[in-house]
Amino acid sequence: MSDEALDAVERSMVRLRRGMSRQRLGKAAIRDHNLPVDVQVLHVVDVVDEGPDRPGEEMSVGLVAGRLGVDASRGSRIVAEAVKSGYVRRVASQEDGRRIHLELTDAGRSVVEATRRTRQEHFAMAMGDWTAEERAEFARLLGRFVHSYEG
Repeated sequence: MSDEALDAVERSMVRLRRGMSRQRLGKAAIRDHNLPVDVQVLHVVDVVDEGPDRPGEEMSVGLVAGRLGVDASRGSRIVAEAVKSGYVRRVASQEDGRRIHLELTDAGRSVVEATRRTRQEHFAMAMGDWTAEERAEFARLLGRFVHSYEG
């Protein structure tokens, strides 16, 4: 990649991260769907919806905290808030009854669908003048970038 292209990608990613850190989409979902929750609860619901990293792994508070980039104590508090809000439930592990894993409730799945609709509406507006081919190519390249970056 040329230095110019790399510079453009880096600047764009920083702008995107700043926009995401302001939690614009989460706040829009809360407003659009009249959800009585904190944005952090929406993040927990999204993480639980993503599921575990590996087959056989279960969603835990530690996994949620790690994905959100918070310490275990903070992760425990925001998971507890998601449970209290009725979007996530704690369930005894099938592997080891002493362990607890997390899963979405029906209300949690409804929140996931509502927030997805909001995000997709915002993304559709941003790509409103793109062709179907441009959207498909962007989706392919972005998926490839994320896979390489996380891998």
